[in-house]
Amino acid sequence: MNLVKNIKNIAREVLQNESLAVQRLIDYLDDSFEACVKAILVSKGRVVITGIGKSAIIANKIVATLNSTGTPALFMHAADAIHGDLGMIQKDDVVICISKSGNTPEIKVLVPLLKRRGSQLVALVSNTQSYLAKQADFILNATIAEEACPNNLAPTTSTTAHLALGDALAVCLLKMKDFSDRDFAELHPGGALGKQLYLKVSDLVTGHEIPKVSPDTLLKEVILEISSKRLGCTAVVDGDEQLLGIITDGDLRRMLQKDVDIRTAKAADIMTRTPQTIALDEFAVKALHVMQEKSITQLVALDGSKVAGFVHLHDLLKEGIV
Repeated sequence: MNLVKNIKNIAREVLQNESLAVQRLIDYLDDSFEACVKAILVSKGRVVITGIGKSAIIANKIVATLNSTGTPALFMHAADAIHGDLGMIQKDDVVICISKSGNTPEIKVLVPLLKRRGSQLVALVSNTQSYLAKQADFILNATIAEEACPNNLAPTTSTTAHLALGDALAVCLLKMKDFSDRDFAELHPGGALGKQLYLKVSDLVTGHEIPKVSPDTLLKEVILEISSKRLGCTAVVDGDEQLLGIITDGDLRRMLQKDVDIRTAKAADIMTRTPQTIALDEFAVKALHVMQEKSITQLVALDGSKVAGFVHLHDLLKEGIV
């Protein structure tokens, strides 16, 4: 029990150390951070992020975040840069160099080469008096009091601070560019989030035959139509395919509980005259919200006022919308 208690205390100390360090970053946001954002916004090039060791891992994550939120970015390993990868940097690129100390040998070799190429240099550092910071055009101040490591050696709190500043930078750029959910969907077409933002009702209704009957259709034929189309319901339409109502399995069960002559009953006698509908050009996620709100499993899809098909909860499940 004591061992478990010690483990929990250690974890609490680490999280407290890192959370306080991130909180302090707010006070370090200055004109240089703002100028860096503006420089990236007006740049005709890309954002190139470099680092070595754990900083390289953080750099990769920030690159991924920038790319997914509309700011073209790429990663260049600081060690590989001086062995040929420097060629990927163009004059109009903005280069962000991540380093805790800002004084590593690789950084001292790389910085003069970057400046010679004419790129603007951003130092994301925890030591604002370092060689890197003094050579940079912009400084993103990630100063920390100490690492969460008890020996104050392993990059822990420093990498968390660097990552948080990278997120702040990415979100600032996102908002300044008015990057919308539609833009996000274009960059994430394969994911569930992207589908919520681009998949439309019209994309879902094409896979089903449309169950439909006229208002004068006898109950036996209504049941056969529902059974054959396997959607658990049928639309009731007039001669111009205009929606008049809907009949579901539930309507049939409720009918049997009433004094209805099933031999002479017609579709118009048992249909729901105000069914829930959705337009073809609406997003599929809206269909989900309507189903959840109304506690139903299908909607009639309309093209204007004509029946174009049905959207079923299973369609949304299949597409990963739910």
